[in-house]
Amino acid sequence: MTVERRRIAFLTIVAVLIALTAFMHYRAARRNLLFTARQARLRVLARAAWPVFRGGQGLPGTATGPFSTNLHLLWTFKAGEEIKSSPVIGGGCVYIGASESNLYCLSLEDGRQRWVYNTAEAVEAPPLLAGGMVVAGSLDGCVYALDAGTGALKWKYQTGDKVIGSANWAHGADGTGIVILAGSYDSSMHCIDASSGTSLWTHETGNYINGAPAVEDGIVAFGGCDAQLRFVSVTGGIEQARVDAGAYIAASPVLAGGEAFACTYAGKLLCVDVAARRVTWEYASENGAAFFSSPAVDGERVVAGARDARVHCVNRKDGTRRWVFHTQGDVDSSPVLCGPYVVVGSNDGRVYVLDADTGLCAWQYEIGAAVSSSPAVTGGMIIVGADDGRVYAFGPLPR
Repeated sequence: MTVERRRIAFLTIVAVLIALTAFMHYRAARRNLLFTARQARLRVLARAAWPVFRGGQGLPGTATGPFSTNLHLLWTFKAGEEIKSSPVIGGGCVYIGASESNLYCLSLEDGRQRWVYNTAEAVEAPPLLAGGMVVAGSLDGCVYALDAGTGALKWKYQTGDKVIGSANWAHGADGTGIVILAGSYDSSMHCIDASSGTSLWTHETGNYINGAPAVEDGIVAFGGCDAQLRFVSVTGGIEQARVDAGAYIAASPVLAGGEAFACTYAGKLLCVDVAARRVTWEYASENGAAFFSSPAVDGERVVAGARDARVHCVNRKDGTRRWVFHTQGDVDSSPVLCGPYVVVGSNDGRVYVLDADTGLCAWQYEIGAAVSSSPAVTGGMIIVGADDGRVYAFGPLPR
């Protein structure tokens, strides 16, 4: 080999080594960048919270934090059968029930199953996160309290009939411990000690209790199939007030700032002054179509879905109509107000994001199976179940 060829070969080897070194540095930097981005995303997901059906103890159906219509399908999870339950979120996990009797814990990041707990019947009730536990009712008539991290059973409380509404929580009489509140088809509201699972009191009504109880300032509000909207004390379950709604209340009420909002089977959306014990206004759906959806309430609006295939938005002040959005199926899913948007599912198989001011559709996704599950909205994400047995997660694509 001539001197010139040796020189060329040497320079070629040096160039290749430099290129390889640069490539390795690039790959390492990219790995570090991706790792840093994932760690940042995991921190955001860990802070994401929707611990109670409808987002908070008063069941307002409102979400805080950033939210945009830059939404993509991030993941799905397939359960065994249809999902009527609604998700709750906390600690980077999604908790939801399914009709094959299971309660699932999934990763909020990618939808992978972390644990599953089997009850004796379908879990249609949305779970509750409280005191490090996930609490959920089952059609077997029991309320189950599980360790939120492991799914291990802490206690099981037996009611007299099926439980299809979410439980809620409140501070106990001493102001430190917590109690669990759950309605049942045995026509009673049950107050359960969260640490032991023992009964503290029951409040008997005249018919089935379908929905979740709302809690605010030591008062528990709930409706039922006896057409009464009741207000009882957290301590002792003593009735403070009762308002005749005129027809049975299939969904959950809202307690917000001394007012209660409830929907009825007769197609009425009611606003109640709790202190005065009277209805201050009412709004009627088209042709008296029933409301099975729970309302969402912010400072200006009240939004609910009805079995006239419409989403109705009215003024909170006086109940006058702001807008109506037409879907192609009954709207049993309960909407969520997210700043300038409303998120809701429909039995037409779609998830919608609507403009809260105009009711115009800003985004939609066709699942292809009825969505009676109510969405959880947090961390810029939407999590919802569907009748195809899947849980769907939508949000911005990870960077």
